[in-house]
Amino acid sequence: MRNCKITDELVVDFQADTGINAFKVQTQAMKSWAMTARQICDLEMLLTGAFAPLANFMGEADYHSVVENMHLTNGQFWPVPIALDVSKTFADSLNLGETIALRDEEGVLLATFLLEERWLPDKTQEAHLVYGTENMDHPDVGDLFRSGDVYLGGQLQAMGLPTHHDYLQYRQTPAQLRRHFRINAGVPVIALQPQQAIHRAQWEAACQYAQKHNAGLLVQCMVGRAQPEDKSYFARIRCHEHSLQQSPEQAAQLNLLNHATRKAGTRETLLNALISRNCGCTHFIASPEPADVLQKYQEKLGVCILPAPAPQTYLLALSDAELSRHLHADLPVPDDFSFPEVLAEIRSAYPSRNQQGFAVFFTGLSGSGKSTMANALLVKLMEMGGRTITLLDGDVVRKHLSSELNFSKEHRDINIRRIGFVASEIVKNGGIAICAPIAPYSSVRREVREMISSKGGFIEVHVSTPLAECEKRDRKGLYAKARAGLLKGFTGIDDPYEIPENPELRLDTSNQSPAECTGQVLRTLVQLGYIEP
Repeated sequence: MRNCKITDELVVDFQADTGINAFKVQTQAMKSWAMTARQICDLEMLLTGAFAPLANFMGEADYHSVVENMHLTNGQFWPVPIALDVSKTFADSLNLGETIALRDEEGVLLATFLLEERWLPDKTQEAHLVYGTENMDHPDVGDLFRSGDVYLGGQLQAMGLPTHHDYLQYRQTPAQLRRHFRINAGVPVIALQPQQAIHRAQWEAACQYAQKHNAGLLVQCMVGRAQPEDKSYFARIRCHEHSLQQSPEQAAQLNLLNHATRKAGTRETLLNALISRNCGCTHFIASPEPADVLQKYQEKLGVCILPAPAPQTYLLALSDAELSRHLHADLPVPDDFSFPEVLAEIRSAYPSRNQQGFAVFFTGLSGSGKSTMANALLVKLMEMGGRTITLLDGDVVRKHLSSELNFSKEHRDINIRRIGFVASEIVKNGGIAICAPIAPYSSVRREVREMISSKGGFIEVHVSTPLAECEKRDRKGLYAKARAGLLKGFTGIDDPYEIPENPELRLDTSNQSPAECTGQVLRTLVQLGYIEP
């Protein structure tokens, strides 16, 4: 196997530098790019040497070479494009040779970037060759194609690394890991990169590999974009801690890397193997890709590929969330499947639906009956007791949270996003949010669904009362003003209402009473498991 030399010189030294502070002052006059969470992860991996031999975001020639044949233009193996994507507006404001400031979401300077080239990528080709069209709807992939239209190539100069407050004892850079492993010179190190909690079969197989090769174990977790309020993230790390304690005689180490996954299939697994090599590992347990798919790349990777343990039960294929649903349904779990402490953590991190927060999102034309139904549902849920419930009525939110907004499409979307954000915070903390805006546009409704679904349940109710009936009611006289041309951009008259395609429930209040409609909503919540029958 070819020896791929990785040296500590790849690592940026952030010790006291008398020139750094003065240079930071100069950067105030530079144009700034607020990096996305994924870009910040990529930057940290570049600056710490985890992406060696890459030290900068790729230029155009390297990008095309990697997309098409998984090699840099200098012939070195590299499977996944790592490029800096920005909006076309921002790219058009730049000149080649200009230096820009790369900042985090709070404006903290992380690096400067000397722009050497820019180009419009063929994202269709990138999607097809790297990620697969079947993954395009996944948030980890979609972010790559939403965040920018133009790619930039150039040279990075580090100003500092992103700040982390969690699990600092596990956040070692590749150079620190290599130095640690050199203490036991000549001892192999096996990398295990679990996607979910480590269960008994997987852990015992890894320990057996370590014993067979007289090797140490590095459990390497890719935790990019984990949010501080994400209970599942912290539960996953606690699961790993429990698993590592099951074999105290085995020299095992847990480490977290701020790497954002991309759902790039085999290419991503190859990238993970390269990252492990850069961290000083000599062996890599292939997962989820079959070992024989990866072993033909062993020489280029610089690590030995070990096959993952064969599944002993279908439960091994379940995600932590799916396993939790299995546990909450009181379905049997084999005694030798996992460790009790791990199962307890999973059960706690993924509560059953009747213990989760959820949002009921009513959408429909003005006068369709949204507010009436929302208030009736509020009362029924309050009668049941046991949950905190918040009503976010469209008119009330407009008055107290969005009073400065007008009724342009841009401002309507901002208003709905605000409702979605407040609702997601309520749901995250186990409460029930009842939302009743018009929300005429499908794109922002989709955003709100994604925002809330990541924290709990989301039930969209399309109040499909016909326009004629809504106009007949017209308690506020708005339709009359719109028909007379006195009110412009009114939904249903001279501005469209985009009908939801797949709501959880569709109700027409023109032929049902509020009590009948509320009963249907409650039955839907029972059927979905969010409330007890």
